[in-house]
Amino acid sequence: MDVTVVVDGGSATRKIVHHHQQRQPQVAQIGTVQQLFAGGVAGAFGKTCTAPLARLTILFQVQGMHTGVAAMEKTSILREALRIVHEEGFWSFWKGNLVTIVHRIPYSSVSFYAYEQYKNIYKTIPTLSVGNWTNPHSDILGHFVCGGFAGMTAATATYPLDLVRTRLAAQRKTMYYKGIRHALRRICKDEGFLGLYKGLGATLMGVGPNLAISFSVYETLKNQCLAHRSNDSSLVISLLCGSLSGMASSTVTFPLDLVRRRMQLEGAAGQARVYHTGLFGTFRQIICKEGARGLYRGILPEYYKVVPGVGIVFMTYETLKKKLSSDGPLS
Repeated sequence: MDVTVVVDGGSATRKIVHHHQQRQPQVAQIGTVQQLFAGGVAGAFGKTCTAPLARLTILFQVQGMHTGVAAMEKTSILREALRIVHEEGFWSFWKGNLVTIVHRIPYSSVSFYAYEQYKNIYKTIPTLSVGNWTNPHSDILGHFVCGGFAGMTAATATYPLDLVRTRLAAQRKTMYYKGIRHALRRICKDEGFLGLYKGLGATLMGVGPNLAISFSVYETLKNQCLAHRSNDSSLVISLLCGSLSGMASSTVTFPLDLVRRRMQLEGAAGQARVYHTGLFGTFRQIICKEGARGLYRGILPEYYKVVPGVGIVFMTYETLKKKLSSDGPLS
């Protein structure tokens, strides 16, 4: 803050004029191990907090595979939640959460770390780094591109765990898969090694845009808030901006996520295959059977999950980055 002293004529009256500068976001500098640790813990914590809603989302997404439209219309979030408690017990809301954490720790670690590395690469390309990342408003395109590549990198590296997580969470009374290792063995035996990558194409098409939108919206909103609301807590800003970015990315990519879930469950537990025509054929089949609304089946529990969940992830990540850096105390 600059201070200028102005003297009126010959009088002794002095006016103090304050020139406020916009608050520039400070980037906490930490090492590779600390980055991976912060990203992993943030992802695992966020997923654990929202695990019940994540399971409800999966159950709604896969309803149309083996049930009629009339039966699906009778379901609701509350009715499905009560059914789970009555038939499986309260703690079954966290069914598959262990594999979720096992998957989310490396996934979040890789995605946050890869995002930072892709940003560094992006800065070195003069023809692409238009804004040169020097002010809070610069280069939404850069955040979008780097976030997309980071998402696809992380998804490819951890995909078998994501598939196992989906199958464990989708189980009801019949427990065909008894744990992570058992599920991995059974899938390889029943469907071959490539069965562990069933639905990877739909996943990459979904997770790339999902993280691209999430990171670009988050970074843009956060920089705007830090620039114009300098007195607000940066952690609260991270929570709010993360929540909004999660809602935006989920709205755009939810149909791809639904198709991905259903493709992951193709042939699971010895059930007959439902979709035989690949990614785009699956889209057509869902629309023909369930209508366009079928592509957004489970979107409400998804919103209830991502609004707090993504916000928690970004806030936790920013908190740990500051704790692990030498930039000073949390604001």
